[in-house]
This record gives sequence, structure tokens and C-alpha cells, in this order.
Amino acid sequence: ALAYAGSSPRARSAVTMSTVERNPHMAKLQAGYLFPEIGRRRNAFLAENPGADIISLGIGDTTQPIPPHILDGLLGGAKKLGTKEGYTGYGAEQGVQVLRERISERLYKGLVKPEEVFVSDGSKCDIGRLQLMFGSGVVSAVQDPSYPVYVDTSVMLGQTGAVPAGAPTGQFPGIVYMPCNPSNDFFPDLANTPRADVIYFCSPNNPTGAAASKEQLEELVKFAKDNGSIIVYDAAYAPFIKTPGVPKSIYEVPGAREVAIEVNSFSKYAGFTGVRLGWTIVPNDLAFKDGTPVRNDFNRVMCTVFNGASNIVQQGGLACLTDEGMAEIDRLIDYYLGNAALLRDTMEKLGFTVHGGTDAPYIFVDLKGESSWDMFSRIMEEAQVITIPGAGFGPGGEGFLRLSAFAPREACEKACERLTKVFGKERPGAGAAEASGAGKHGSGCDCGDRRAPAQHTRAGRSEGEPVELRADRESQQSGLSPGGSLTAHDVAAGLNACTGRAHGHIEA
Repeated sequence: ALAYAGSSPRARSAVTMSTVERNPHMAKLQAGYLFPEIGRRRNAFLAENPGADIISLGIGDTTQPIPPHILDGLLGGAKKLGTKEGYTGYGAEQGVQVLRERISERLYKGLVKPEEVFVSDGSKCDIGRLQLMFGSGVVSAVQDPSYPVYVDTSVMLGQTGAVPAGAPTGQFPGIVYMPCNPSNDFFPDLANTPRADVIYFCSPNNPTGAAASKEQLEELVKFAKDNGSIIVYDAAYAPFIKTPGVPKSIYEVPGAREVAIEVNSFSKYAGFTGVRLGWTIVPNDLAFKDGTPVRNDFNRVMCTVFNGASNIVQQGGLACLTDEGMAEIDRLIDYYLGNAALLRDTMEKLGFTVHGGTDAPYIFVDLKGESSWDMFSRIMEEAQVITIPGAGFGPGGEGFLRLSAFAPREACEKACERLTKVFGKERPGAGAAEASGAGKHGSGCDCGDRRAPAQHTRAGRSEGEPVELRADRESQQSGLSPGGSLTAHDVAAGLNACTGRAHGHIEA
């Protein structure tokens, strides 16, 4: 309640505390949410260094414009609202039927039914709604490291205790943390993992960039079945998977419909991070302990707290799922994978051990025991490049740094040049960073090698030393690079991978 002590401006600004008790679970949260904290530190640096030219390889926000055909869909949706015949008000909370059908057909090849598709304003929002549905009485399991929303929403809902004072790991009691690191190929040791009611699993993973194999997902589905658990499978980065045989959906695994919910989004598909459009799949086969279909309860949550995705935005989603739209999405994905290849290649040549960046837009850099926040600060101060410290993704992320490939190509190039200046003379193997010029497999390569990822050699490395050239040839022909063409640096960085495949959400 507001209480005014007098009529003066100063008096009117005085505020007394209400008598409403604060949600005690909010007080358990540690510091601020990761990405606003990164922004706070960046702004503090800029305040002290107003002339700094900051390049962001931090938050995974897309930077390329929405492609023309998809944009036409959005514009058409807006124009409809200006006509008597085309105007629509409130829509179905689950999404327009034609979009649900198209998601089922184009992205899942019929593995899910249209009635199981819930269209929304994004997968992050849907994770919060799923938590609301599950309530406070469940035990959740998360990959460690993992996207912070899984843990933070679990805390907010009251599923956890408070972190004990002085606890070295900062882990919340009541959450099952599943270590995922290089020693286990970034896949949890399920044989030694305690049972949890809900298992949050992201593939390709944010932040590690690891994409689970079909065999690994089969193991995960079996684990969930054996323990009566529900998997919440976050597939927001599925379109970045190019390696044949790596699943883009949990439903490619037999039996997954009985144990898994899948969340996804158009954010990374089509540059919809600010447009906001996603979906969640809740199969009819999935039920709670008492036999109630999970889909029924999620539908109730959606109808209660959500009025449906924007009519305009859903028209943009429909445009995404046409032949023209899917081709535009492929070019966007290839562009960002080209950036990932450049960043990964640079960090490897500087002597770092690097993970991810092949079937994912994130590069996870092993700091070999160095503090991730210290490295974040050093790179910001010395290179004026923003990264993400792995510690922000959980205890298992300490000692790693995440780089995002979503910056414009020219920004990635400049960032690589700056990182080379900072680290080029102090890390073993950094001399290779001086290598330049097209390699053995240059932009005119006609070797016929169509492996993915291709294994080649090029100038600057000893003959026979394998290099994963990770960007499709299409990324060089897409016209998305600033200036309309690739630079010599692109060629030198090995962005001319000799691969050529049609891309869909699920491998045919």
C-alpha cells in the first residue's frame, strides 16, 4: 500500500511496506537471472569506458533480418486485421488449427497429431506453464550445466529447499543434478542418477552444444519408463542438427510418446526471438499416476493463463512452414553455423579445447580450471567481447565459457581477431592462428566429398591432421553475409564445407 506523508513531491514519493508476505521461494533464488546480470556488468563496463566498442558473443539472440517470404506472412497477417473479412479477435488458446496441422506434418512427419500441438509465445514461457501444471510436489532433474530457467522455475514453484549457507556448489536441495561434461560425452550417467518425477533435457544443449545421439535418447526414454518419470525435452535448437542419424525430436525414439513432452520455438528457426512464437507437444499417450491425461491438464493451464499466440505471428509461422519458408530457414541456420565454425576454429587454433559448434550454435570452451567469471571479465576488458561464463549455467559449467554464433558475421570475424591478439602469444598451439589463405579445400572445392562433418586438411596444419569444416556450402551462397558475399577470412577459416543435404526438422 502507498502512504503519502504529505503533499510535497518528496513526501508523496515515500512508500511504506505492505502487509503482504513475500513468496518465500523467491528469496531462495541466487543473485539475478544470468542474462540480465551479464547486461548489468556490460553496462557498468561501458559506463567506465564510454568509448568501448563492445562485440557480443553472449546471449543467444538472433541478429539477421526475418527473410522476405516469412516477413510477407507477418505483413499479410497484420493487413488482414484491417479488413472486415479478415479481422479476427480472440483465437483458440491452443493455436489456429491450420498451424497445428502444419507443425505436425512439416516438422514431425506425422509423429505427433495436430491435437497434441499447443501453439504459444515461446518455449521458455511454456516451461513456466509446465511447471505451473506440475506444481510444488514434484522432484525435477536437470542437466548440469543447463539453461537456468529449469532450475529457477523449480525454485519459484517451491520444489526445492534453500541453498545451505556456504555450500560450495550452490546446488538447491530437492533438485537432481545430472553432471554432463567431457568425461561422459555430455550425457548423464543414468545408471547412477536418482529417480526424479520430471527430467528436463535439452538437445542440442544450451550451453554445451552437445547433441544427443539416438542411442543416448533411447537410454533416456528407457530410464524414464523404468522410473515412471516424465521427460520435458527442449528441442529449441533442433534445426542446427546436420549430422545424419542424430534425432531432431524425442519422438523419433520408440516409446517416447508415453513419457515425453517436447517444447520448441520459431525463435532460432526464423529469427522470431522478438516476434515470439513456439509450441509444446503433449502426446495423448502420456498420463499422470491417476490416469489423467497430461494433455488435459496442460490444456487447462493454457486456457486459464494464456489467450493464445498473436494472430499476426501465427500467420508468420504458417509462412515458415511452406517450401519457400523452410528454404529461408535453412539459409539462416547455415549462416549461423558458419559463424560457429569460425569461432570454434579460432579457439582451437588458440590452443583451447572446444566442444559444440557443429550441430549447435554454441561453442563451449574448456578453460582448464580457470574461473569462468574471471575469464569473462578479462575478455570483456582486454578484447571488448562479451561471452557467457559457464558458472551461470550451474556448478557443472564452472571452468567453461560459452560463445554464441548469433552475432553478425563481421562481428564474429572482428571478435576472432581480438581474441587472437589477447591469447595468441600465451597459449600452446596459438601459432596456427596466424595461418591465412584458402586451404587445400578452398571455395572452389570439387573433391566430391559429401561427408558431414567433412574431414579435410588445409594450409596452416600438418598434412593428415583432420579439421571439421562445419558449415554447408549453401551458407556461402545464401547472400546473408554482410556485403552479400563471404570474405577471405571466411575461406581461411574453412567455412567451405563440402556438404550438401536437404534440411528438415526430422530426417526423412
